Amino acid sequence: MESFFNKYLNTVKHTETILYTGHVTAVKGLVIESNGPRSVIGEICTIKIPSRNKEVLAEVMGFEGNTVKLMPYSDTTGIEIGCEIIASGHILQVPVGKNLLGRVLDATGTPIDGKGSLDVTEYYPVLASPPDPITRLPINKRISTGVRCIDSLLTCGKGQRLGIFAGSGVGKSTLLSMIARNTNADINVIGLIGERNREVNDFIERDLGPEGMKRSVIVVATSDTPSICRLRAAYVTTAIAEYFRDQGKDVMLMMDNMTRFAHAQREIGLSTGEAPAQRGYPPSVFDLIPKLLERTGTNDKGSITAFYNVLVDGDDMDEPITDKVRGTLDGHIVLSRSLAQQRHYPAIDVLKSISRLARRVSGRETLKAVNKISRLVAIYEDNRDMISAGVYQKGANAEIDLSIDKHEAIEEFLCQEEDEHCSIDDTLQKLSALAEIEIPDEEYVEQPALGRKTVAQLVHEHKEENVTDANAKASGAFESNLPEQISAISDVADKL
Repeated sequence: MESFFNKYLNTVKHTETILYTGHVTAVKGLVIESNGPRSVIGEICTIKIPSRNKEVLAEVMGFEGNTVKLMPYSDTTGIEIGCEIIASGHILQVPVGKNLLGRVLDATGTPIDGKGSLDVTEYYPVLASPPDPITRLPINKRISTGVRCIDSLLTCGKGQRLGIFAGSGVGKSTLLSMIARNTNADINVIGLIGERNREVNDFIERDLGPEGMKRSVIVVATSDTPSICRLRAAYVTTAIAEYFRDQGKDVMLMMDNMTRFAHAQREIGLSTGEAPAQRGYPPSVFDLIPKLLERTGTNDKGSITAFYNVLVDGDDMDEPITDKVRGTLDGHIVLSRSLAQQRHYPAIDVLKSISRLARRVSGRETLKAVNKISRLVAIYEDNRDMISAGVYQKGANAEIDLSIDKHEAIEEFLCQEEDEHCSIDDTLQKLSALAEIEIPDEEYVEQPALGRKTVAQLVHEHKEENVTDANAKASGAFESNLPEQISAISDVADKL
């Protein structure tokens, strides 16, 4: 009976008995200016438009004297001087619960899939702080993505955060959809930020399908939505993932893409009077990126493994947003346009990509196999021109010979059809056969590196060994000189 009344009790608790109001004084570009209401940064307000008999949600973005600056979440048609603005008294919150699975939400957490209300009683704040770094659980378990190249050469741990970097049309979204379908995570939370309208249904129906949707939550803010929607959709996606992590789940968060999140904040920052800094981006963009990305990962209950797509402007890997995101995450997967043009899918450039935690979640023999394959790829690429031109004569170098012999097999291993699923067992078996290194059964488990000593422990042991060896040598030297020392002492005693 108590659960029946919960939704009514929550409604009463969140009802404001005192309303702070104001009125519109100006509309300047993306910003609505008003006299009042009394509010704080990030607070949600309602703008009433009598001429159209509708209400528009807006968020407080800043103040200038007594003027409040707001950004609307929807179309502003019909807003005029004097329209009433009512403060809600709270920042944006997103409804959470198991009923979110299989649903599609907008940037305010409202369902847009036509399946009715969410029927939840709990809400999470969209703006939150990252977990305490001291209480985060260590990342020591491997997560399977179902993508052979990633699970072998770029192994990812549960709670790790990686970026997928590429220019337009190289296969970022396709790779993300492969991970969404094939991962062994408990739940997918997917944010489509600034995407084309067409791609939303394509992703839901063609890429995920009914089975994938059963364990997924999708948050959508398409390219035609206001800047604040594209910005907050990323926060809503993260907040939903945080809720499931707090339930002890292993969550796979996928966001497509971070560049459009940065573009949205650039539009907002410039509209509110910020000065442009690097390539037209105001300083707030570079402040918000780590604050958003650090919210994922592990906490003391569960994990959020995150993949963030990054649209690299002009294929320049050193442009500001790419550089900032890459420096914040735990690894980067670089897609190559030249590989895509060769119909090599997924077009992952393994030499330019890295998983910072791969060694921590992989077994010793697996690492040996990975290092051997990576080295063969590097040797072949270094000598590709000579090999292609027929200048290189076989037999001149054993390593180059091996790289040529293995090249076709390695290419076949790294390529994977979009609808092909490869389990971690299949991946390691193929890797073992390719590298001709036996990978033992104990490295096929989720924690293959369990029990491996840390660097600090190994250094401590080496120090102890060095001290022991030094003492032994000193003791041996003393014992070998002992007869001479006794004789010398006897001679002195005789003289005395």
